[in-house]
Amino acid sequence: MQEFRADDGVLSPEPERIVSPESPGRVLLGVASRATRGRDCADLGYQPLLSRFRGAPETVRRSALARAAARAAVSAAQAAALDAEQVARWVVDHYPPRWYPGAVLGSPHGGAVHLAVAMGVPWLPAAFDVSVHWPGGAVDDPAGALGYGARMAAALLRANPGVRVRQVYDPAGRGVLAGSTLSLVVRWHRLPRAYREFLDSRLASGAPVLLLRDVRSWPVLDAGGGHSFQLGTPTSGLEPGDFRPDSALLRQVLPGVGGDGATGDPPDSGRPGQAEHGVEPGFERDLLAWARVAGNPVHRVLFPEPEALSAAAADIYRDWLRGAGKSGDRCVVECGRLIDPWQVVRAGLVPYWCENATRRSVTGAEWWLAGSLPFSSLDVLPEPPGLRSPAFAGLPQWLAVASFGRRRRALDRVAARGYPVSAVATRHATEVLRNQPYDLPAPSPLRAAEVLAGLRNSGASPGLLVLNP
Repeated sequence: MQEFRADDGVLSPEPERIVSPESPGRVLLGVASRATRGRDCADLGYQPLLSRFRGAPETVRRSALARAAARAAVSAAQAAALDAEQVARWVVDHYPPRWYPGAVLGSPHGGAVHLAVAMGVPWLPAAFDVSVHWPGGAVDDPAGALGYGARMAAALLRANPGVRVRQVYDPAGRGVLAGSTLSLVVRWHRLPRAYREFLDSRLASGAPVLLLRDVRSWPVLDAGGGHSFQLGTPTSGLEPGDFRPDSALLRQVLPGVGGDGATGDPPDSGRPGQAEHGVEPGFERDLLAWARVAGNPVHRVLFPEPEALSAAAADIYRDWLRGAGKSGDRCVVECGRLIDPWQVVRAGLVPYWCENATRRSVTGAEWWLAGSLPFSSLDVLPEPPGLRSPAFAGLPQWLAVASFGRRRRALDRVAARGYPVSAVATRHATEVLRNQPYDLPAPSPLRAAEVLAGLRNSGASPGLLVLNP
């Protein structure tokens, strides 16, 4: 059996190379840090892999995507040599060296980033994603993925005892990429030294810290030694049962991404546990221990679904704008990487963030809009998922979202053209939002007390929970 080691002469890759550009955490770190510097996202031009090679025949396109994904991924030896502490240092170095009135940490969520920007504080992720080349892989071989990932994770964990590795195998959400690369979520099990030093040196005395935790559940197989395996993911818009070999939906999806409609003998699905965007208990314990010594209160916010936090953040923004004498009557519905917090604040918009283009996520936006006071203007930015699946919303559902605008109801034409497989970069959201009229000056930064009160008031019905220090 091949064993990967971090000491075979392979240097630790730079974090810029290690952290996957496909991951939501990297996108959100980029937009949050730019907003902190007073910049928009016009320079974020990365186009997701699944949206490339649109003009090629499907079989040619799948082969091209697999090769492109393999080139973009790190090798197994490079993954084994990565330094998680170096990645943490890279994260905090995104932010200007100054005093901050607080910080937001935790799971990747656009609403969390919008709240951090409104508060004028940094957003720090509790994990990072790594894409690793899988030679000889297949979209219908979860057992093979687990075997290859286990050897690789063991080497990574030997070199980084302060992390845990969640391997996610999701052919429904990642398409052909699931057969050429492995998706690893490296979650800090301890508060990284770089985070601790940043909080010690950049937070004002007594400044509050918000820890936002995605507590969605999914079957997780404990592979041992800090490595766990997840077959499917809630971000796919499917249910755990949809990833069983006898699933009619899986047999429908697999042929479209290069499989033969069957998954062979998958590994045991495991027991219910936190899905991949959860926060490691050790990270939370370390943060609370730091807070007791430093004297900074930590408020924990648990959300059972992304839609709960998206709705709460949008309601808080609307109240914030109205409290500053602005209308709070113009809304933008963002999706995935189509987000620009700086332009949202500049234009005085109310932002609602959809995690992705699944029907479940878009339905959440519809429900929130239906229960809110009407907006005179509504812009909708649907991020094309890059592949076709019964779980993804069609354009009619996106048009239904836009129809909630009273006077202006705009579904972005560029994103809609060629949906669901067209290519759209983050900077496109910037281009769209730059056309919104200015609504300056921006309101005074939100105080943590206002955010917490808003989370309690808005989040009570969808199950969002705020835990005091």
